Amino acid sequence: MAIDRNFVPASGAPWRWAGKITGFLVYLFLILPVLVIFLSAFSPGSYPQFPPESLSLRWFQAFFENEAWLKALKISAWLLLIVTPLTTFLGTTAAYALARLEFRGRDVLQAFVLSPLIIPQVVLGIALLYILTGMGLAGSLIGLAIGHILVALPYAVRTVSVSLASMDRRLESASMNLGATPTYTFRHVTLPLIKPGIVAGAVFAAVTSFGEVSVSLFLTAPGTVTMPVRIFTYIDQTFDPVVNAVSAIFIVLAVLALVLIERTIGLTKAM
Repeated sequence: MAIDRNFVPASGAPWRWAGKITGFLVYLFLILPVLVIFLSAFSPGSYPQFPPESLSLRWFQAFFENEAWLKALKISAWLLLIVTPLTTFLGTTAAYALARLEFRGRDVLQAFVLSPLIIPQVVLGIALLYILTGMGLAGSLIGLAIGHILVALPYAVRTVSVSLASMDRRLESASMNLGATPTYTFRHVTLPLIKPGIVAGAVFAAVTSFGEVSVSLFLTAPGTVTMPVRIFTYIDQTFDPVVNAVSAIFIVLAVLALVLIERTIGLTKAM
């Protein structure tokens, strides 16, 4: 008797439908807050409305005409330009050293590098405040950059470490056996193979730095207020849709960044 390989028992149909419904509810739960924030940014009134009665760019205009918002955006942009390349470089070199070098205390050093993921950021912010105040860097752009690098570094180390762990080390050995120097092998063999991990580390560093609030609250001064800190203090004082307009702009930028990553190396490789 022939057996139909495509036959699926009827008893499995309810489970498939349950899985589809559960997946749909999870996606809806994730996208609904973003949709509410994005659409309410176009509210014409003095308070956010969802759905808005009509569409207005009033609060986007208010954002670009407000010097305090633009200054906070400028500070966050400068931090992004400083923190992202430095964190990516430090994370890549640290991950390579932890993966390829054999030395005493390597596990302890790895735990120390990843410790910002475990230590509460409030405790980390207080510790940085004391240290940077003693160095005369509290409230400065350099002090903020140090704090953001410390918070973002574990993400870069982990993503690059995953790429190094999945890489075939025989390719490096073959390169050096053919006469290539370790430096040449690292530049022309290792780096291209771990590029997805490096790109993912850079993305995580940028996102972490741009959205950092807890540590930034302890390290900012009136002249170095970042965008997340500005949003945090603004919501505490008022509740107009300009915050929603700022969030909508960031949502569009995030989507563009994801599209760029997908077009260049692919999201599955980067994440």
